[in-house]
Order: sequence, then C-alpha cells, then structure tokens
Amino acid sequence: MKKLLGLLVVLLMFSLPALVQGTARGGGQRGGGGHPGGGHIPSHGPGPSGGDHGAPQAGDHAAGRGYVDRAGHPDAPHVHHSDQWVGHDSGRGDSHYHLDHPWEHGHFTGGFGRDHVFRLEGGDRNRFWFGGNYFGVAPYDYGFCNGWLWDSDPVVIYEDPDHDGWYLAYNARLGTYVHVQHLG
Repeated sequence: MKKLLGLLVVLLMFSLPALVQGTARGGGQRGGGGHPGGGHIPSHGPGPSGGDHGAPQAGDHAAGRGYVDRAGHPDAPHVHHSDQWVGHDSGRGDSHYHLDHPWEHGHFTGGFGRDHVFRLEGGDRNRFWFGGNYFGVAPYDYGFCNGWLWDSDPVVIYEDPDHDGWYLAYNARLGTYVHVQHLG
C-alpha cells in the first residue's frame, strides 16, 4: 500500500506542471460557445482581403466606424465561431501596417493555427513573450488589447496574408486579435 501511495504521489508531482500550464505550446485547445472568445479557436487564419484599398475601411476607428457587428460582440477585431475574421479587410496597402523592413527580426517558427496554443508569459503591448519568442503589437492596434492578461492569456498565432512582416495574435479568452511583429 505504501508503494502504491508513493507511486501516486510521484505521478502527481510530474503531472502537476502540465495541469497548471494548461494548453501551452501545441495544446490544441478547441471548442467554446456563444459569442467571440469563450475558448473558440479559429480553424484557419483570414484569407487575403482581395484588394489593395490603401486605407482602412469598415472598422476604422479613426473614421468613426467600429467592429460591433452583432449584439454582445466586442468593438475590436474579432473572429466569429464560423471562423469569419471581422475587421481584417483593409488590404495590402493599409499604411497602418506598413513596415520598411518586414521580418527584420526573423520569422516566427513556433507553429501556426489552432494546434499551437500558447500562454502569454509576461510583458505588455510593446513587448510580450511566450516560449522564448518575443512580439510587439502594432501601434494602430494598441486599443484592441487593453483587456489582455499579459501573464496568462491563451493566444494563437496566424500568418497575415495581407501585411508583410505582421502576424495575427488571436486571444482565445476574448475572441479578439491584433497585428503583431515577431521581435525574436
């Protein structure tokens, strides 16, 4: 009986870090219901916007438009449970996401999409990290990450098909996303 109890204690000691860490790298967290957030993770990133608009269209806060497309949805870029990316429609020519030197700190190689859920480990919108990778939020998107928990939120990184040098960091807790640059 003592051996069995000792074995159980050892097993719990080794499994506790995995339970506390949750769905960190490669955890594949899925599901959720209701409105954006709630644990839903899109099965894919957005497709190309299909144009070179040169300036933001719907959702441009500077022009007085918002992102609330349904009651209860956030006034920030978000993803529906049907995997529709709301707010990613400004096109390749959007000056808010222009970089003179795209990927100057290298490409992110930690994995993309729903099978790669990471936990934020610290920082703020200027510089945050997880798993030894550092990112910074696009200045134009600062207001869209005010509610993020920089030391614990689950995020998923998607490639941005329209804006060279940027990725999309999707916050699974909130159901919102922002443009981020990999800083190394």
